[in-house]
Amino acid sequence: MADTTAAAQPSMRELTLRGVIIGGLITLVFTAANVYLGLKVGLTFATSIPAAVISMAVLRRFAGHNVRENNIVQTIASAAGTLSAIIFVLPGLVMVGYWAGFPFWTTAAICALGGILGVMYSIPLRRALVTGSDLPYPEGVAAAEVLRVGDSDNETSAAAHEENAKGLRVIIVGALASAGYALLAAMKAVAGEVAGYFRVGPGGTMLGGSLSLALIGVGHLVGLTVGIAMLVGVFISFIVLLPLRTAGQLPAGADLAEVVSTTFSSEIRFIGVGTMAIAALWTLVKIARPVVSGVAASLASSRKRHDGELVDVTERDIPFPVVAGVIAASMLPIGFLLWDFLRGTDIHQHTFALITLSVVFVLVVGLVIASVCGYMAGLIGASNSPISSVGIIAVLACSLLIAAIMAGTDANPASLIAYTLFTAAIVFGIATISNDNLQDLKTGQLVGATPWKQQVALIIGVLFGSAVIPPILQVMLTGFGFQGMEGAGPDALAAPQAALMSSVAKGIFDDSLNWNLILLGAVIGAVIIVVDEILTRATGKYSLPPLAVGMGMYLPITVTIIIPVGGALGYVYNRWAAGRGNPDFAKRMGTLAATGLIVGESLFGVVNAGIIAATGGESPLAIFGGGTWANVLGVVLFAGIVAGMYRFTAARASSSAEASLHSAGESAKTGS
Repeated sequence: MADTTAAAQPSMRELTLRGVIIGGLITLVFTAANVYLGLKVGLTFATSIPAAVISMAVLRRFAGHNVRENNIVQTIASAAGTLSAIIFVLPGLVMVGYWAGFPFWTTAAICALGGILGVMYSIPLRRALVTGSDLPYPEGVAAAEVLRVGDSDNETSAAAHEENAKGLRVIIVGALASAGYALLAAMKAVAGEVAGYFRVGPGGTMLGGSLSLALIGVGHLVGLTVGIAMLVGVFISFIVLLPLRTAGQLPAGADLAEVVSTTFSSEIRFIGVGTMAIAALWTLVKIARPVVSGVAASLASSRKRHDGELVDVTERDIPFPVVAGVIAASMLPIGFLLWDFLRGTDIHQHTFALITLSVVFVLVVGLVIASVCGYMAGLIGASNSPISSVGIIAVLACSLLIAAIMAGTDANPASLIAYTLFTAAIVFGIATISNDNLQDLKTGQLVGATPWKQQVALIIGVLFGSAVIPPILQVMLTGFGFQGMEGAGPDALAAPQAALMSSVAKGIFDDSLNWNLILLGAVIGAVIIVVDEILTRATGKYSLPPLAVGMGMYLPITVTIIIPVGGALGYVYNRWAAGRGNPDFAKRMGTLAATGLIVGESLFGVVNAGIIAATGGESPLAIFGGGTWANVLGVVLFAGIVAGMYRFTAARASSSAEASLHSAGESAKTGS
């Protein structure tokens, strides 16, 4: 009902000055929090849902606000907050000793150019992966639900208002539950995750799960198929590969946890990278036709608008000629940045070859990565999409190409490593934005937004983020430093992804990278692809998405295992909802409950990141000791909250169904 209403109101204000200002202010908070959190613990949080909640709360105080204007605010803040994932690459330039700091204009230009290209590449992908696909886009759907249930001033029926009011209550209860549990976990009163290490024959492994209510919500939204595929990945990595790879490394007295954790991070994850790489290529092959169709549809829409024909507001992208022109024009400042990086170095004599390679790499590989990242975000959401693995693949590909054209020269490997990271940073900017943009465009589709206005908002968000990230990075470097760099102190930030990507580039140029691991992962991925094709063609109903299997192999088990649990719960709930008197509303209530679980934990993540940044401690809220009792209490409380949340949601859905049936019966009596 909300979709129809939105589509019927093309005159709604969307891209407003106040919306841009509010989005910019939210950007400052979210980007700073994400940069610090990413450098400290290697994690960032998706900002679209918190931004939607804050936008809704602020704009309600202004006259004439509407759901589409709210959508623009969350789009700006979301794009800027997501761009902060560039910290997974850029600190590597400091860690390898090539930069002494983060020059503002150079760093901002890398962020801006990569981000704008990410927006441009995502425009034709919108038709292929958003309007023309059945990908779940869990966070995009959740953000749309938040915006719609909070849009109390729209011209809908009393029944619709009542449904929205019930939906809002479900979101609030879910948000309070997940935020409350996250607070208790931060205080160490309950466990944030439960994991154990076990011997399996001569080897070892680990099993466990994150007690994250947000991941339950994500699982509910992505569905059972993706959850099962991720479980298959978990089985391959943790039940098969990890015991095999640790066999013989566990003599009496060995630290089981240390051996298993080290083997997973240094070996199993690289096997997962190989699986994801081959799955990503296959995904690209499968979506090539929809992408081409999307480009053709975009061109057709541009021609219609140029000829004066009326095009539906929800189909008006930035015209494709403008998109192509911006992409082509962006290569000039990128070329200048690369030239400026090379001049005065000991590899400057190879400037032409290196710049040509890098520009072509950004053009071609950037489009490939944008497609894959958009697909991954559509599959399991931007928060859980393993964007760092895409960065590793980009660094691998770039390193191999540069090593190939520099073979036989006297180029200094250290300089080539730095140049590789610089080029990869631009591509990674494309990856981070395309990973989030299609979620935002899905939200826009669901609330009837005008795509070109939202795409302009995405660019504005990128520019905001590009201005904020460099000074925050410099403050982090000056105040803490990074582990592994010269002069790093005891409080230095780990910057784990940047360290990993630097080591990958170094492994290519000094020939120390274990290619057997990546090739093994590629073989596993090829087998999964064959199984998926057989399943799909034989049943027409079941599938085993290869990229989801690769993510299950690559991500820590504590993150992965809870998503299938949420998928199973969502499946059971939706089966129950299908038998209600008002099945569509009952299912929507389940979606809203999942949304609330994501919203609460996301908002607490923002607050907690700010507290960590202000205090400088890793766990400033930890006032309890944790331990075994916290694990037991955590599991019991977590299960109780999940069960209680679904019972609460089912009760609200049932009461609405009964009310609808009663109303229908009364109408029938009146009519007779």
